[in-house]
Amino acid sequence: MAKELDGVKVAILVTEGFEQVELTQPRKALDAAGAETKIVSPIEKKVRAWDLTDWGDKFTVDVRLEDARADDFDALLLPGGVINPDLLRMLTPAVAFVRAFFEAGKPVASICHGPWTIIEAGHAKGRQMTSWPSLRTDLRNAGAVVVDEAAVVDGNLVTSRGPQDIPAFNEAMIALFAKARPVAVGS
Repeated sequence: MAKELDGVKVAILVTEGFEQVELTQPRKALDAAGAETKIVSPIEKKVRAWDLTDWGDKFTVDVRLEDARADDFDALLLPGGVINPDLLRMLTPAVAFVRAFFEAGKPVASICHGPWTIIEAGHAKGRQMTSWPSLRTDLRNAGAVVVDEAAVVDGNLVTSRGPQDIPAFNEAMIALFAKARPVAVGS
């Protein structure tokens, strides 16, 4: 039986300090639904997570950011954590990578502080979004309509508040990403 994300290639963009559970739990859900997930990072070989109150595990980088192309993926996942998106939004190649997904109309899922990179990429304005509470002023200043819900879908974007909302986020993300599923030849 085909899974709902069979054939969907998902980039997970992170750098040092991403919130560990915001990568591991969504990735587990994506993989279980049949997606092919790849960690994309400006860091070579291994990238280190933040695990709630201290440094967490190291994760293998599948594709270096400098070698990554949005055209090679169907969807994008942006985990949060405070450090990760704050660093990513200062990296021109990371912002360009995120912007390319929006400009191609590809689905993007972002949780917690992840929307900082979306703001920097210029794609928050006019969108209904949520985030970790401390980012909401930044979202409003960028022209987003901020709501306080577990998972908010606006077109090709789903956002979520934080780790407590991962089940709702995963469900909304999988439903959104399923719309990006490549059509099999002969279908």
